[in-house]
Amino acid sequence: MEQYNPRKNNEGYTDLTAYEAEKKLQGKRAKMVGALFEQMISASCRYYKEAGIAVIEKTPEPMKPLSKMDKHGQFKACFTKAAQPDYKGTLQGGRTVIFEAKHTDKETITYNRLTEAQMDAMEAYHEMGAECFILVSFNFCDFYRIPWTEWNDMPMLYGRKYMKRCELERYRIKEKGNVLYFLDGLEAGGKIG
Repeated sequence: MEQYNPRKNNEGYTDLTAYEAEKKLQGKRAKMVGALFEQMISASCRYYKEAGIAVIEKTPEPMKPLSKMDKHGQFKACFTKAAQPDYKGTLQGGRTVIFEAKHTDKETITYNRLTEAQMDAMEAYHEMGAECFILVSFNFCDFYRIPWTEWNDMPMLYGRKYMKRCELERYRIKEKGNVLYFLDGLEAGGKIG
């Protein structure tokens, strides 16, 4: 006779608690939203490349395979070091562009959305003269290019570790046909911030 396991339902599947189920759904939703934002950024990067304005690419996540690839092309892997900024590239004329992309469905964007390693990398690139910013999506409705210096100094400038959407109007960027014009003003030699 099989012993009753409170973690399994009658069909033998894991029976999640409400909290576990909600967390799992939130994780899947966050992954889907992130992928959609990446698709918009990729379309924008293609636009800039075809227009001869910039070549910008997604930074690959450094990982180490832990198993061989299966028949579905899948394998287990782990990250080997902390993530770098999401995108890196070069504007026509040779200036470097580095940015991190963040999406939120809230009315605020928080300072801790960047890891310490990402912040260190952004600061290092900024000190070398790169154009560094955080590209933020609010509900896929409003998009902003926040200068790295503004993000980095957020606690001092705002007296808190978050920015409200209404405070970012001066950093708003245009979006049309799934293309985010996040380089507007930079391609002609302009500076961020």
